[in-house]
Amino acid sequence: MVSSFKFSVSSNALETVNSKLEALSRIVTYPEAIEHLLELNLFGTKLGLDNPRRLATRAGSPHERLRFIHIAGTNGKGSVCAMLESIYREAGLRTGLFTSPHLVSFRERIQVNRELIPEETVASLATQLRDFAAKFPEGQSPTFFEVLVVMALCHFAEQACDIVLWETGMGGRLDATNIVTPLAGVITNIGLDHTRWLGKTHAAIAAEKAGIIKPRIPVLTTAGQPEVLAVIRAEAAKHSAQLIELGQTEEIAELPLNGRHQQTNASLARAVVERLQAELPVVPGVISNGLAKVHWPGRLQAVRRGEQTVMLDGAHNAEGAEMLRRALADGFAAESPVFILGMVDEKDGAGFCAELAPLAKRVVLSPVSSVRSAKPEEFLAVCQAANPAAAVEVAESLGQAMELCAAEPFVVVTGSFYLVGEAMERLGVAPAPAGTERLLNDWGAPERGAQTAGA
Repeated sequence: MVSSFKFSVSSNALETVNSKLEALSRIVTYPEAIEHLLELNLFGTKLGLDNPRRLATRAGSPHERLRFIHIAGTNGKGSVCAMLESIYREAGLRTGLFTSPHLVSFRERIQVNRELIPEETVASLATQLRDFAAKFPEGQSPTFFEVLVVMALCHFAEQACDIVLWETGMGGRLDATNIVTPLAGVITNIGLDHTRWLGKTHAAIAAEKAGIIKPRIPVLTTAGQPEVLAVIRAEAAKHSAQLIELGQTEEIAELPLNGRHQQTNASLARAVVERLQAELPVVPGVISNGLAKVHWPGRLQAVRRGEQTVMLDGAHNAEGAEMLRRALADGFAAESPVFILGMVDEKDGAGFCAELAPLAKRVVLSPVSSVRSAKPEEFLAVCQAANPAAAVEVAESLGQAMELCAAEPFVVVTGSFYLVGEAMERLGVAPAPAGTERLLNDWGAPERGAQTAGA
């Protein structure tokens, strides 16, 4: 279990940041704001609540003027956020949506009524929060994610959101999002992901996720493993918090999202809305209507390109690969998929590939556009062992991988949100970002100098 997070930054790096801060009195343009946020990556990753609390206080404690539903979990938390957002917006409430990572644009992370935060607002808030951060003690400068959290809080408060759907970044207990007191907490499920930071077992990871549970605040979960439920039950009991256990659900809703697992996510969203009727009344029919209209790209998203179908899915761990495999078996059993696979290096790439390769008639391994990209050739052997009949090859880039698969009728791009985001740009279903926005997804990159003290 993670107890703290330490980081180190070279004196040269600090001098670079300080000189840029001194030279820039105001962040005027959106590209300047993105550049400033990228500079914050030099401070690495810190898990802990002191910095975000201090920064939020300097910003006027915007979270104290808002209501939240706090969503944690290994997979599906973004989908549950999107479902809840769609339901409450259908009910006429003004919604704030905070999720990560982004697929293409940084602005995807902060939305009001599904409108991306304006570029000029990003620039303005980046200036304000930079000035507040400059007064922090030496060696305690806020990280990118800590600044992002408070930026979102400021925007949601300024926009007078009625409810904020608030997704954790990593873990829960020490995640910067955990400075809020929500109307309800949600834990979707627990899998072995981010083990370097959160622990090596399901129980250890569950303890971190269950850290979002607050005194006498209800918590709902679809987690099913006995060792996970034991941890969540104990934490809920400690805080006298009502725990609602839902388990896995089959078909309960009309959804525009593919995959049996989305039915489970929908049942969780429905249960949250029903539990919060006293605080957030929703009239009959709104839940079904909201679920029927939910929009959440990059999750089993089918894109037609002439005679070709390209399936984009942000699955990035073994549990996500299992969900994708089941979804393909349920809805695309007649297809013979070609997989374009790319992973970042702290994920269980071998387990991911072993789960999906048996379905493939062909596998193309691609790097992802990240400093954390795993080397595609590392997965050659595992793919070949999992499916000796499939051709397995390595591409130098996603662009080359897509060219190699141009004549294939059914292609599945998966393994990383980086890969999916780049594919969306190449397929023309999302605009190209401004400059280097996707690099902001590297806020947790170990190469940036962050080191864990307890993992």
